[in-house]
Amino acid sequence: MRLLVIEDEELLAASIKAGLEEEGFAVDVAHDGEVGLWHIQEHSYDAVILDLMLPKVNGYKVCASLREQGNWVPILMLTAKTGEWDVAEGLDTGADDYLTKPFSFVILLARIRALLRRGTTERPAVMQAGGLQLDPATRSVEIDGRPVDFTAKEFAVLHFLMRHAGEVVSKTDIVENVWDVEFDSDLNIVEVYVGSLRKKLGKGAIETIRGAGYRLSDDATGNVTE
Repeated sequence: MRLLVIEDEELLAASIKAGLEEEGFAVDVAHDGEVGLWHIQEHSYDAVILDLMLPKVNGYKVCASLREQGNWVPILMLTAKTGEWDVAEGLDTGADDYLTKPFSFVILLARIRALLRRGTTERPAVMQAGGLQLDPATRSVEIDGRPVDFTAKEFAVLHFLMRHAGEVVSKTDIVENVWDVEFDSDLNIVEVYVGSLRKKLGKGAIETIRGAGYRLSDDATGNVTE
């Protein structure tokens, strides 16, 4: 899943990015509101982490601008302000949640996962396709009730496929949502991860649609290998 962090404190932004990437997210960073808005107009994000006090365009205006444009990407606001009116203004401009600085990364991660489960529309807490079950909150996967381990990037690719179960997604779709904006490798890296997933899920779990991309089958564990 792809996130955007709009935060002018460069060390904090770098720390958030590193932590989220360790959890398997693709993360882009902007250090002012103007660049942040440009990123959102140019790319698709699953959620935005937005600081209130930003250069050029502050967080309130960024949020209000997105909502006026009909963009309802989930927004988690970060604020150093503790006044209830400041928080209320942030929520009133369209933010979905807020976090007061300083904060723990564990809490930040939990808030983001909660937003991602809701998304722009309500999403189930646990995703299922046939005997395959994926829980984004605990980052766990079970096949017919048996836990299976995945690397962070394998999990991210599988999560994207499950969110689009039954749909055909291209390599470009996967890269744009699982890797960050600085990705400059061959798109065939997707084949490597799909191959790894097939070894764990079974050859029939992910179909190759020639010339189009991949599709997670309705029975995603039909040919699971031990």
